[in-house]
Amino acid sequence: MGVVTPAGRAAPADGTAPADLTVPSGGTPSATSADRVPRQDRLPKQDRSPKQDRSRATRRRLLEAAVACLAEHGWAGSTVSVVAERAGVSRGAAQHHFPTREDLFTAAVAYVAEERSTALRALFPGAPTEGPADRRAVVAALVDLYTGPLFRAALHLWVAASNEEQLRPQVTELEARVGRETHRIAVELLSADESRPGVRETVQGLLDMARGLGLANLLTDDGARRERVVTQWAALLEEALD
Repeated sequence: MGVVTPAGRAAPADGTAPADLTVPSGGTPSATSADRVPRQDRLPKQDRSPKQDRSRATRRRLLEAAVACLAEHGWAGSTVSVVAERAGVSRGAAQHHFPTREDLFTAAVAYVAEERSTALRALFPGAPTEGPADRRAVVAALVDLYTGPLFRAALHLWVAASNEEQLRPQVTELEARVGRETHRIAVELLSADESRPGVRETVQGLLDMARGLGLANLLTDDGARRERVVTQWAALLEEALD
């Protein structure tokens, strides 16, 4: 037999409360439908970080750590454990995103490639819609990219790929893509007309020169000499492209 509720209605014999339980004035408030929602579903939206977002953030931290480790320690010193520790995640979490060392550092090359293109575009956000950028500034920006930490990390991966059969095809393919993208961006920023004889080779020569300065920068930072080279190349470009 059921018990009598404060409202005078019979509750089921199993002890559960009626769905429309009410309490007279002065009684204890009943549980509303909102109160019966699980606590985690009532947390503020900003406190519920989606799993997908957390996964993307972890992946990015791992790639950034891989790039930094390559630039500082080279291939031999950049193990998955070292990268995971730098990223602040467990080795297991790192291997969840990148099962092998080759997977991790191949993804790091793609990340470096994208960052290099983004960095170059960020220097001249209005080009070419706002008119051609200053050519000396473009040459200096390209040289800065090739002498910066992103390119240094890529160089270490090139060295590793020359000795690692599993890594070489992936790095070769990605670097070829980076080269094409960098050339395209340089052509746009320099407002170069590649239909004219010799212009394409002139732009490619600029990129080769910048890459060579990046290689030289591994041993010594000769900023004063670089400035003179940039000035001379800018003058040659003005003559060749105009």
